[in-house]
Amino acid sequence: MEQTISVEGMTCDHCEKSVKDALQELPGVNNVEVTSNPGKAVVDFDNAKVTLADLEKAIAEAGYTPMIDTNM
Repeated sequence: MEQTISVEGMTCDHCEKSVKDALQELPGVNNVEVTSNPGKAVVDFDNAKVTLADLEKAIAEAGYTPMIDTNM
């Protein structure tokens, strides 16, 4: 499953790396692409192993604000 998550608060390459590393640590995450402008993360993951809530929590714990559009 692929999900795009808007991420507020990222301003640089270090921010991108922090978010990417946090997401890649989760079991079931296969690939992550993060850009600070615009602030977003595209995550390919196995939804049997990791949930959207897990992705949001990892981003928040890295110090950023995740915003998942559930209408996508």
